[in-house]
Amino acid sequence: MIRAIPLRYWLFGAAALAIVTVWALMPAQAHHGWSWAQAEQSQLSGKVEKISMAPPHPVLHVKAADGVLWQIDLGNPTQTERSGFTGTTAKVGDDISILGNRSLDKDKMHMKAVRITLGDKNYDMYPERLKAN
Repeated sequence: MIRAIPLRYWLFGAAALAIVTVWALMPAQAHHGWSWAQAEQSQLSGKVEKISMAPPHPVLHVKAADGVLWQIDLGNPTQTERSGFTGTTAKVGDDISILGNRSLDKDKMHMKAVRITLGDKNYDMYPERLKAN
């Protein structure tokens, strides 16, 4: 004879699964959110050194005029493509300007891009985060 599993065990299992899921996603949320970046936006100009369109998010490496190499995180692949920026939009050596939020850690040359400008064309990764002039 098969015995039914009491409802309290099902509820306990569902609650445990929810807790484990939230716990497992916390590092991803922290990395992909904005909590690691300054609230104030800043501008960076330089030359493209390297382009990677690989998930979880495309990344540019940009050498500023002072010779410092920056890591620029773009939006997730879908957001980046929706902005019009693709793997062939920029090339190594191109002049580029980035509006974004830099790392809270001043020792890290790391920024999350809100807008990329190449020539006279803007690529808005996060248009909702653009500050009004």
